[in-house]
Amino acid sequence: MRSPIAAAVGCTALASITALPAQAQAPRYDHVLVVVMENHGLAQVVGNPAAPYLTALAGQGANFTNSHGVAHPSQPNYLALFSGSTHGLTNDSCPHSYPDADNLGAQLGAAGFGFTGYSESMPAAGYAGCIAGNYVRKHNPWVNFPNVPASANQPYSAFPTDFSRLPAVAFVVPNLVNDMHDGSVATGDAWLKANIDGYAQWAKTHNSLLIVTFDEDASFTSANLIPTVIVGAAIAPGSYGERIDHYSILATIEDIFGLPRLTPAAPIADVFMRSSVP
Repeated sequence: MRSPIAAAVGCTALASITALPAQAQAPRYDHVLVVVMENHGLAQVVGNPAAPYLTALAGQGANFTNSHGVAHPSQPNYLALFSGSTHGLTNDSCPHSYPDADNLGAQLGAAGFGFTGYSESMPAAGYAGCIAGNYVRKHNPWVNFPNVPASANQPYSAFPTDFSRLPAVAFVVPNLVNDMHDGSVATGDAWLKANIDGYAQWAKTHNSLLIVTFDEDASFTSANLIPTVIVGAAIAPGSYGERIDHYSILATIEDIFGLPRLTPAAPIADVFMRSSVP
């Protein structure tokens, strides 16, 4: 694991930042954006010539070399990331509803923070259908929870160009072609560069965070090793080898906003540096 302090030396963009002790809580961010891609293992993406953007992004931030999906197939991983549980689901069937289950969106709303999920190719805000063209509900976990308002379920076309208008936490899920499920690695990589890099660079100077992760690997292996990259303000660039999974990412976001944890998983802590600005 690379030392966050060593990674920051000589980086003028981080001149006003000092390192947190290992395992300290993540700092409070104004915005956290989570982007979920599909069905590729770590070795298929980071370092692949077909994925120059994601490879470059991994070099700009924290690149996790021991990040794992929690299940196969896709849908249980999305539920785990959003609600801290797979709810016993072991397939991609649709629809499902969990009216009594807590989740990140409901937590944020109860604490006075905003949440919005943006799904590419979803035909309308609040849409609850299972499939529409290249949109699939199985990749949209928030629609399964009645305690998340329908207004938080938005098509990607509603994603703001003024990133300061984003809620505290937002998810972006590309459609089946652009998330690498049906499309190629190169197609998904190009989509991320065209659609997400503007936010990634903005986040570094606006107390915000980008998390790019995948649902599962391509081969249904038991290891389920996937790419995960965190970029933004107060992030020490480097490769990090601790074991993390979707529950770890959820716990990290909950810690950032002072929310009770839905899972006993340990949050990510060693990549963060505290800004001199309160």
